[in-house]
Amino acid sequence: MFIVKEKKEKEKENKMKILTLHTDYIKFRPLKKALKSMKDLKEKEKKEQEVKEALVVLTAVEKTDADVKAAVKELVKQVKDIASQVKTKNIVLYPYAHLSSNLSKPDTAVKVLDEAEKALKKQKFKVFKAPFGYYKEFEMKVKGHPLSELSREIVLKGNDVESEKGEEEKYDPKQLLNEISKAKLDTSKLKKNDHRIIGKQMDLFSFNDVAPGMAFFHNNGLIIYNELVEFWRELHRKYNYLEISTPQVLDKRLWQISGHWEKYKDNIFLTDYEGRDFAVKPMNCPGGLLVFKTDSKSYRDLPLRVAELGTVHRQELSGVLAGLFRVIRFTQDDGHVFCRNEKQLESELIEVMKMVDEIYSKFGFKYNVELSTRPEKRIGSDAMWDKAEKALENVLKKQKKKYKINKGDGAFYGPKIDFHLKDSLGRTWQCGTIQVDFAMPERFEIEYTDEDNKKKRPIMIHRAIYGSLERFIGILIEHFNGRFPVWLAPVQVRVLNFTDRNTKTAEKVLKKIQSEIPNVRIDSDFSNSTMSSKVKNAELMRIPYIITIGDKEEKAGTIAVRSKGKKKISSEKVDDFISKLRKEIWERR
Repeated sequence: MFIVKEKKEKEKENKMKILTLHTDYIKFRPLKKALKSMKDLKEKEKKEQEVKEALVVLTAVEKTDADVKAAVKELVKQVKDIASQVKTKNIVLYPYAHLSSNLSKPDTAVKVLDEAEKALKKQKFKVFKAPFGYYKEFEMKVKGHPLSELSREIVLKGNDVESEKGEEEKYDPKQLLNEISKAKLDTSKLKKNDHRIIGKQMDLFSFNDVAPGMAFFHNNGLIIYNELVEFWRELHRKYNYLEISTPQVLDKRLWQISGHWEKYKDNIFLTDYEGRDFAVKPMNCPGGLLVFKTDSKSYRDLPLRVAELGTVHRQELSGVLAGLFRVIRFTQDDGHVFCRNEKQLESELIEVMKMVDEIYSKFGFKYNVELSTRPEKRIGSDAMWDKAEKALENVLKKQKKKYKINKGDGAFYGPKIDFHLKDSLGRTWQCGTIQVDFAMPERFEIEYTDEDNKKKRPIMIHRAIYGSLERFIGILIEHFNGRFPVWLAPVQVRVLNFTDRNTKTAEKVLKKIQSEIPNVRIDSDFSNSTMSSKVKNAELMRIPYIITIGDKEEKAGTIAVRSKGKKKISSEKVDDFISKLRKEIWERR
């Protein structure tokens, strides 16, 4: 097949991938050689090193990075830029092959890292270098501010120019299909309770290289997603929020106005349309501000509570993607509350914290609270930051919440309260956040008319509770080990027949449950498989209730119920089971 494409003249490009992490500390130690050609380490180099307040630069030098001089120059430029923003002079160069599947020869990579070390030392940085070609173990604590994790693809322009104008692009659809069909989940390094393994067992979601870091939700996974959304919507109606939806692709100028461009331009997907530069939105708030500006507002309209389940995209290197936990495309449950004054701000912050409690308690999560204050690089005046930090601290004290202060870890536009969930395995996850923002309303010049008939600037609360909906689902999968509460389970009930002669009665039971609870998610397995095989398949899908109908049940007019993975089977009347099931679904238990 042929297609004619008109392209601009294009320079050949070489690339290098880095992931920078601003850390409180990193500890690393070589274990053994990964490449036999590497020199033996000195005794000093074999010992564990610890570096505090460091910018860790995970680096993958690719095959195309033939020009060592150009590669070093650009690497040093990027490291210097990021280090100046996070205010550190300690640099750890850490070779990290997982960022790329197209690695250069070891000799080339060693040259690049050695020369980069020398160049950075000349720039007065204190440089530490993890040994190349060795298996290593490391431990680090990454800071929580917006610049603490940045992934970048360094593009090195070559001199060789190739013309592609009017070129016929040749391709074979079958060959392309074979190429994109190769992606398979490597489970060899994953634990049994990893959400990617459970997700495959329960047919929840999948990933494909045609859309790196973007989940394909299957029917079962989408049921969980939609149930979480419906719970979220009910709660927001209860708290008097208006729901909006804003566009995916917005003019570059909007992100320059908001301040996101300077902070996140390397992580934004860009495109152009009719000579204008556009960005695929990495965040929802600027769109919400434009909605506020569409008509005039009075003090009577405030507080104005607006929520959006907005899908955003942020560029990440393929090597740092990790199932649903770190993705490129995700839905964020953003909320924005526009307040009249500091008094109204505090009362609205308390209401948001009530919502946080209500959502997290539904899943049995306990959480720790952290208050993050102004970072070095920020927008807005010190007076604005003083007011915002004071408001958050006052609310935490009034609510008698224990909290830890993280100095300098606030968002670039305002301080924030972060909620760290503790799951059933004892791990913590930062999901929810509440941020107070005096600066963005100033930049967008939003205003309302106060009761004295003067124009005034509202105060803005940014908040998310699930955070990334995809990530929250991944956490829930591992938190419950796939055994979701009945209201969330993709299939809530499965009916099994013991033998073929029990099928008619089993079908009647199934239809009765469906008629009594119209929205119940129920299915059946009347196959010729053995009973143990049917139960095993149902258990693999973590179905909360498995009903079996045999001769004994037919005679007694009962059903045999296996509940939520327990081996004990109870004998119940159908009507009693229906009442119990209906209550669990209705109460979201």
